Amino acid sequence: MNVEETELPGFGVRKDFMTKSGRRIGVVAHRDGETELIISAWDDPDTCQASIPLTGDEASALGNLLGSQRIVMQLTEEHKEVPGIVTRQFSILPDSPYRDQPMGKAAIRTRTSVSIVAIMREGEVLPSPGPDAILHAADLLVAVGTQEGLDATATILRNG
Repeated sequence: MNVEETELPGFGVRKDFMTKSGRRIGVVAHRDGETELIISAWDDPDTCQASIPLTGDEASALGNLLGSQRIVMQLTEEHKEVPGIVTRQFSILPDSPYRDQPMGKAAIRTRTSVSIVAIMREGEVLPSPGPDAILHAADLLVAVGTQEGLDATATILRNG
Protein backbone atom coordinates (compact mmCIF):
# COMPACT_ATOMS: atom_id res chain seq x y z
CA MET A 1 0.00 0.00 0.00
CA ASN A 2 1.46 3.33 -1.02
CA VAL A 3 0.85 6.04 1.60
CA GLU A 4 1.55 9.53 0.31
CA GLU A 5 2.69 12.26 2.66
CA THR A 6 2.12 15.89 1.69
CA GLU A 7 3.34 18.93 3.60
CA LEU A 8 0.63 21.55 3.97
CA PRO A 9 2.66 24.73 4.64
CA GLY A 10 1.42 26.59 7.70
CA PHE A 11 -1.21 23.93 8.30
CA GLY A 12 0.27 20.47 8.95
CA VAL A 13 0.79 17.18 7.12
CA ARG A 14 -1.61 15.07 5.07
CA LYS A 15 -1.08 11.31 4.85
CA ASP A 16 -3.39 9.39 2.55
CA PHE A 17 -3.70 6.45 0.18
CA MET A 18 -5.84 5.44 -2.77
CA THR A 19 -8.35 2.66 -2.11
CA LYS A 20 -9.10 -0.10 -4.59
CA SER A 21 -12.42 1.65 -5.30
CA GLY A 22 -10.59 4.83 -6.38
CA ARG A 23 -11.14 7.01 -3.32
CA ARG A 24 -8.48 8.66 -1.22
CA ILE A 25 -8.68 8.21 2.53
CA GLY A 26 -6.31 9.94 4.87
CA VAL A 27 -5.51 11.94 7.91
CA VAL A 28 -4.45 15.56 8.29
CA ALA A 29 -2.28 16.14 11.33
CA HIS A 30 -2.63 19.85 12.08
CA ARG A 31 0.24 21.79 13.62
CA ASP A 32 -1.96 22.65 16.59
CA GLY A 33 -2.30 18.94 17.43
CA GLU A 34 -5.77 18.44 15.93
CA THR A 35 -6.46 15.43 13.70
CA GLU A 36 -8.87 15.25 10.79
CA LEU A 37 -10.06 12.20 8.84
CA ILE A 38 -10.54 13.03 5.15
CA ILE A 39 -12.32 11.15 2.37
CA SER A 40 -12.20 12.10 -1.30
CA ALA A 41 -15.12 12.48 -3.67
CA TRP A 42 -16.00 9.46 -5.86
CA ASP A 43 -15.49 11.31 -9.12
CA ASP A 44 -12.34 13.27 -8.13
CA PRO A 45 -9.76 11.78 -5.76
CA ASP A 46 -8.24 15.25 -5.24
CA THR A 47 -11.51 16.77 -3.96
CA CYS A 48 -12.40 16.27 -0.32
CA GLN A 49 -15.96 15.00 0.10
CA ALA A 50 -15.86 14.56 3.87
CA SER A 51 -13.70 15.99 6.58
CA ILE A 52 -14.24 14.68 10.09
CA PRO A 53 -12.42 16.33 13.01
CA LEU A 54 -11.30 13.79 15.62
CA THR A 55 -10.29 14.29 19.22
CA GLY A 56 -7.21 12.42 20.41
CA ASP A 57 -9.40 9.77 22.04
CA GLU A 58 -11.48 9.37 18.87
CA ALA A 59 -8.38 9.01 16.69
CA SER A 60 -7.03 6.38 19.10
CA ALA A 61 -10.33 4.49 19.12
CA LEU A 62 -10.44 4.49 15.30
CA GLY A 63 -6.84 3.27 15.16
CA ASN A 64 -7.69 0.50 17.61
CA LEU A 65 -10.72 -0.57 15.59
CA LEU A 66 -8.83 -0.72 12.32
CA GLY A 67 -5.67 -2.27 13.75
CA SER A 68 -7.41 -4.92 15.78
CA GLN A 69 -9.46 -6.04 12.78
CA ARG A 70 -6.23 -6.83 10.92
CA ILE A 71 -4.88 -8.84 13.86
CA VAL A 72 -8.15 -10.75 14.22
CA MET A 73 -8.19 -11.56 10.48
CA GLN A 74 -4.60 -12.80 10.63
CA LEU A 75 -5.25 -14.97 13.70
CA THR A 76 -8.46 -16.34 12.19
CA GLU A 77 -6.54 -17.33 9.07
CA GLU A 78 -3.81 -18.99 11.15
CA HIS A 79 -6.34 -20.94 13.26
CA LYS A 80 -8.76 -21.98 10.51
CA GLU A 81 -7.09 -25.39 10.34
CA VAL A 82 -7.67 -25.96 14.08
CA PRO A 83 -11.26 -27.11 14.68
CA GLY A 84 -13.06 -25.37 17.54
CA ILE A 85 -10.62 -22.45 17.87
CA VAL A 86 -12.10 -18.99 17.34
CA THR A 87 -10.63 -15.48 17.47
CA ARG A 88 -12.65 -12.56 18.82
CA GLN A 89 -12.08 -9.04 20.04
CA PHE A 90 -13.53 -7.43 23.15
CA SER A 91 -13.75 -3.76 24.05
CA ILE A 92 -13.18 -2.62 27.61
CA LEU A 93 -16.19 -0.43 28.27
CA PRO A 94 -16.06 2.54 30.66
CA ASP A 95 -18.25 0.65 33.16
CA SER A 96 -16.28 -2.62 32.99
CA PRO A 97 -15.37 -3.88 36.48
CA TYR A 98 -11.83 -4.46 35.15
CA ARG A 99 -11.25 -0.96 33.79
CA ASP A 100 -8.03 0.43 35.31
CA GLN A 101 -7.31 -2.99 36.84
CA PRO A 102 -4.58 -5.50 36.02
CA MET A 103 -5.74 -8.03 33.45
CA GLY A 104 -4.89 -10.88 35.84
CA LYS A 105 -7.66 -9.75 38.18
CA ALA A 106 -10.22 -11.01 35.64
CA ALA A 107 -8.52 -14.45 35.62
CA ILE A 108 -9.83 -15.05 32.10
CA ARG A 109 -7.41 -17.84 31.21
CA THR A 110 -8.04 -19.66 34.49
CA ARG A 111 -11.83 -19.26 34.29
CA THR A 112 -12.38 -19.84 30.56
CA SER A 113 -9.15 -21.27 29.01
CA VAL A 114 -9.20 -18.26 26.64
CA SER A 115 -5.89 -16.56 25.82
CA ILE A 116 -5.65 -12.79 25.44
CA VAL A 117 -3.04 -12.53 22.69
CA ALA A 118 -2.91 -8.74 22.26
CA ILE A 119 -4.27 -5.44 23.50
CA MET A 120 -4.92 -2.63 21.01
CA ARG A 121 -4.52 0.75 22.69
CA GLU A 122 -4.35 4.15 21.05
CA GLY A 123 -3.33 2.66 17.72
CA GLU A 124 -0.57 0.55 19.28
CA VAL A 125 -0.44 -3.22 19.63
CA LEU A 126 0.62 -4.67 22.97
CA PRO A 127 1.40 -8.30 22.06
CA SER A 128 1.19 -11.15 24.58
CA PRO A 129 0.11 -9.01 27.54
CA GLY A 130 0.88 -10.42 30.97
CA PRO A 131 -1.44 -10.51 33.98
CA ASP A 132 0.00 -7.21 35.24
CA ALA A 133 -1.12 -5.27 32.10
CA ILE A 134 -3.57 -2.58 33.21
CA LEU A 135 -6.81 -2.50 31.20
CA HIS A 136 -8.12 0.90 30.14
CA ALA A 137 -11.47 2.01 28.77
CA ALA A 138 -11.50 1.68 24.96
CA ASP A 139 -8.81 -1.04 24.96
CA LEU A 140 -9.57 -3.81 22.49
CA LEU A 141 -8.56 -7.25 23.67
CA VAL A 142 -7.79 -9.84 21.00
CA ALA A 143 -8.63 -13.32 22.33
CA VAL A 144 -8.32 -16.90 21.10
CA GLY A 145 -10.30 -19.85 22.46
CA THR A 146 -13.40 -21.96 22.07
CA GLN A 147 -16.75 -20.35 21.29
CA GLU A 148 -17.98 -21.21 24.79
CA GLY A 149 -14.87 -19.77 26.40
CA LEU A 150 -15.14 -16.56 24.39
CA ASP A 151 -18.82 -16.20 25.34
CA ALA A 152 -17.86 -16.62 29.01
CA THR A 153 -15.06 -14.05 28.56
CA ALA A 154 -17.57 -11.50 27.26
CA THR A 155 -19.73 -12.05 30.35
CA ILE A 156 -16.75 -11.74 32.68
CA LEU A 157 -15.54 -8.48 31.10
CA ARG A 158 -19.06 -7.04 31.32
CA ASN A 159 -20.17 -8.26 34.73
CA GLY A 160 -17.15 -9.46 36.66
